[in-house]
Amino acid sequence: MNIRENVDEGLRSIQSNLLRTVLTAMIIAIGITSLVGILTAIEGIQNSVNASFADLGANTFTVKNREYDDWRNDGRKNKQYPPVNYRQALTFANKFKADYNATASLSAGIGGAVQVNYFSKKTNPNSSVIGSDEQYLGINGYKIALGRNLDRNDMENSLNVAVLGQEIARKLFERIDPINKEITFMGSKYKVVGVLQKKGSLGGNNDSDRIILIPLENGRGLAANRALTYNITASAPNIADGDMIVEEARGIMRRIRNDELGKEDSFTIDRADEIAKDFANVTGYLRIGGFGIGIITLLGASIALMNIMLVSVTERTREIGIRKSLGATPKVIRFQFLIEAIVVCIIGGVGGLFLGIIIGNVISNSISSGSSFVIPWLWMAMGIAVCVFVGVLSGIYPAIKASRLDPIEALRYE
Repeated sequence: MNIRENVDEGLRSIQSNLLRTVLTAMIIAIGITSLVGILTAIEGIQNSVNASFADLGANTFTVKNREYDDWRNDGRKNKQYPPVNYRQALTFANKFKADYNATASLSAGIGGAVQVNYFSKKTNPNSSVIGSDEQYLGINGYKIALGRNLDRNDMENSLNVAVLGQEIARKLFERIDPINKEITFMGSKYKVVGVLQKKGSLGGNNDSDRIILIPLENGRGLAANRALTYNITASAPNIADGDMIVEEARGIMRRIRNDELGKEDSFTIDRADEIAKDFANVTGYLRIGGFGIGIITLLGASIALMNIMLVSVTERTREIGIRKSLGATPKVIRFQFLIEAIVVCIIGGVGGLFLGIIIGNVISNSISSGSSFVIPWLWMAMGIAVCVFVGVLSGIYPAIKASRLDPIEALRYE
């Protein structure tokens, strides 16, 4: 009996025991769903993060204040460095732009838990007010949905104008056009000149959609006597020179901050591509964990399938006896039951693949908003390969048991 005949015989056996086959295939489908679903979700989240960082560019970096960690080491506190002030940030930005024909944007957090009002409507006190220049949007990957960005005139005249994040605009204006409407926050009135496109962020945290951008000089006045910490986000013109440019930027900032030779930097430089690489490493470990969980689930499914195949051998003892009496060899009997187990696994596996892809994409979109629909071809191919392996693993013992039945005893079996 050739492979085609064995497959046909396996399908006929499946049709004659449809309910049992469906239940068996569902066991395999659940295992494949868990394997492919977890890996698809991780793949979708990774793609979303990569797309976010691609908007920034691999050659983008941010110079900011070194965070002070108030933990003790051998009874000594970590050294606390002064914040990056306006003069230092402006000096760095001007020199960096002049020396490397690059882009640099200054920004400062003016308020971190701000409530915004428009007549009787108001937001929750979770909006962030950021003083920035006209370069801030482009270099940080934001895009304008309505209206315009802050411009040079707004900066030079320190006008009370604002660009709103998507969530704030939806909360305050709903179906009303927000452009040129006046809003109130931190005790001052501002005219809305633009609304940002939805950006979203990892984990469903929409901080990026709850920001208010105002001109930097205006923000400095709004902060009054409160000391601000300034960030400089810069982008080198050539990606190939990224490492060199970052080191040059470090040297410029050390001179501006008067850091002593041999001492650590009094500031930090965060590169967009380093953050993306760190996240890629994390998702690599998550893939290993997800693959392990899926394999354990499939191992349980293979044991259940083996048990069902053993029951099938018992039920078909007389059939096996008839086949042997007609000349079927033990090899043919083994091959027939093995093919049957593999066919059942593949049927369940294909169903599990579709369920896994759908569930994985739903999970990735719920965790990271804006994720594209992912079809993980590699994991799909691996899922089918695992299905065949599970079929062989589950069917080999029942197939051997069936091939060893004595034909005389099998024919007498009731």
